[in-house]
Amino acid sequence: MRRKADTFEAQRAAIRDAATRLFAEKGYKAVSIADLARACGVSKALMYHYYRDKEHLLFDIADSYIDRLQSIVDAVGAEELPPAAHLRRLVESFMAEYEHSAPRHRVLVQDVKYLERVHRARVLAKQRRVVQGYADVIAQLASADRARLAKPLTMILFGMINWTFTWLKDTGPLTYSDMAPIVTDLFLGGVSRVRPMRAARTPATLKAIA
Repeated sequence: MRRKADTFEAQRAAIRDAATRLFAEKGYKAVSIADLARACGVSKALMYHYYRDKEHLLFDIADSYIDRLQSIVDAVGAEELPPAAHLRRLVESFMAEYEHSAPRHRVLVQDVKYLERVHRARVLAKQRRVVQGYADVIAQLASADRARLAKPLTMILFGMINWTFTWLKDTGPLTYSDMAPIVTDLFLGGVSRVRPMRAARTPATLKAIA
C-alpha cells in the first residue's frame, strides 16, 4: 500500500480551510472545482488527489466542524459544573468558537442540505448529539413538569446564538464574549435578568449592528 506523504494531512487541511472561506462567501452551488483549485493554489488534478469531488470536501468541512463542537460539549461536561454554571460555560465556549469559525459555521448552516444522503445523515446525527448535550443540562435546570420542554428550549437557545455570524460585527460595540453572558442571562431569567451593557467600544460603531 502506497504511503501518503508526511505533508498530506497539512495540505488537505489547507485546502479545506480555503474551500470553507470560498463556500461561505459564494455558496456551495456557485463554486466549481476550478474555483477551488485556484483559491487553494493547486491544479484541478491535485485537488482530486486530496478530495474525490466537491461534495466530499463539503462533507469534510461540516463533519470536522461538528466534531470540534462536540469536543467542546465533552470538555465542558468533564468539568462537572452545577447545571447553571455548566450552561454558562457551554454558551461561552461556543461563542468563543463561533467568533473564530464564522466561515465554517456559515457552511454548516447553509450548505449541509447539498450533501449526499449518507453524508448528510452522519452530520445531522452528530448535530443531534451536540444538541442533546445542551438539552441534558437544560433538563436539569427545569422543574419536573417542564423537563419535557428541554429540547424545544434548547432549540430556542441555539436560535439565539447560531445566527450571530450574520449580524455581530468585528467593528461593532459588542464582542462574542460580551454576548455570551447576555444570552445566558436572557435564557435563564428573561429580559429582567440581563445585566447592563458595559460602555461601547466606540459610539460611532453602533451603526455596525443596525
